Amino acid sequence: MKNKYDSSWDLIKNDDGNSPGNEDAFDKIYAEWEKRSWESWLRAQLKFPFSVERTDDDGDAYFTDSVKEPFRLGHVMEAMDIETEDEHYGIVLRVKEVEKIGHVPLCDVEVTSRGNENFWPVREYAVWFANSR
Repeated sequence: MKNKYDSSWDLIKNDDGNSPGNEDAFDKIYAEWEKRSWESWLRAQLKFPFSVERTDDDGDAYFTDSVKEPFRLGHVMEAMDIETEDEHYGIVLRVKEVEKIGHVPLCDVEVTSRGNENFWPVREYAVWFANSR
């Protein structure tokens, strides 16, 4: 049986406004993340393809008709592979939405189901990326 993932570091707030995580656990795992080779680690952890939702878009989606344009804020797409690592955007995924192929920063997407095996690796990367800038 697979061990349960230790999410004690996750400081995200619950619906009641409380965080189940703790700062000591966060500090400990963040120190580990700082040493991690993210692209290599993610290639070993992630199982492609998998579904993601774009939850961040560097602000530009707020000024476009995101319903018509693919890969925008709120859109669900299939992550097909890791495309590259970029100095500004970090890990960039190759994604597919309907019949279009594009690229989206991994830090801009979420795996919506906590039961998906890719949820925690993506969450770890997104939290590290947000705190490393």
